[in-house]
Amino acid sequence: MSLKDSQDFTGTGNRAPWGDTGTVEKPSTPTRKPKPPKPENAVTIGVSARVLFNMETEQQIYERQGLEEYIKYQVEHETQPFTPGPAFSFVKALEAVNAQLRELYPESEELFDVVLMTNNHAYVGLRLINTINHHQLFIERFCMTGGNSPIGYLKAYHTNLYLSADPVKVREALEEGIAAATMFTPEKMAEVSESQLRVAFDGDAVLFSDESERIYKAHGLDKFFEHEKAHENKLLDHGPLKGFLEALGKLQKKFYGKGQRMECPIRTYLVTARSAASSGTRALKTLRSWGLEIDEALFMAGAPKGPMLEKIRPHIFFDDQMFHVEGAAEMGTVACHVPYGVAQGVTKREMNGRETSSAPK
Repeated sequence: MSLKDSQDFTGTGNRAPWGDTGTVEKPSTPTRKPKPPKPENAVTIGVSARVLFNMETEQQIYERQGLEEYIKYQVEHETQPFTPGPAFSFVKALEAVNAQLRELYPESEELFDVVLMTNNHAYVGLRLINTINHHQLFIERFCMTGGNSPIGYLKAYHTNLYLSADPVKVREALEEGIAAATMFTPEKMAEVSESQLRVAFDGDAVLFSDESERIYKAHGLDKFFEHEKAHENKLLDHGPLKGFLEALGKLQKKFYGKGQRMECPIRTYLVTARSAASSGTRALKTLRSWGLEIDEALFMAGAPKGPMLEKIRPHIFFDDQMFHVEGAAEMGTVACHVPYGVAQGVTKREMNGRETSSAPK
């Protein structure tokens, strides 16, 4: 299975879950939209245009014909909505959670807020707005930077998570201390829940630091087990996505507070290559010390994660190793690569000869 290269392509060729969008001759703006929360109160998700929508045709025009032809094409087709990309179902699930939160807490601004982060030019903005209205998405905040990197704006938007098709931008975000991941598109995306947001995380170098993974890489599995046993009461340091799990947990507790623990529309999963008996204790103790609850913890003991993820059907899965990202994608899971930690040696070599892309995102 080959994933579409995130630098060269723009989204998914799979239209199945949402059907034919057609052409909108007169885009209509929804008349009743709730007021967006203030950024400082919200759980803010920054998504690039190329992961929210399928922009493959437009990307090819940019690469083959240049920026002016790209802009011209976008303007000529601005009433034709983009089809959904790999982040689309995730964003829809965020909105479903918001709807329930607003019913339980009408005055609260502790909600998800999606910001479209793109280095597209403002000329393309109308087509993006028309597409958002066509799909009835609630996205009011845009950041269109006209060819410049949008990374500098992430902190201004109080971004809790940034998703992009561009690994260079993702690395820049991580260097700024912002949770970020490169999103890939499966050849065929599995159907996912429309009423419950499901988020799956790897452990080491995602929720936790890569300390233990460094031991394994340097000294092998037996030394790794010895190290974990000797340090089972020493907490792991945090990884790049710990803060996003904390944000999810904060919203989960709002449902728990209304007696809806079992009906909570947010469910989280730890899917780790660790073994439960040999190295699981330290991971679970660390999560407990942080005050974080994982709804389901799956210790794979080195087995492939793809089949388990196929059963879970998460909207999004985060892992630091491309082997697991590819295995998840083969099973139809929308998987994201977190380029953090010792496992990134190969990725760094691949990236060394690659210039930062100014292509529209």
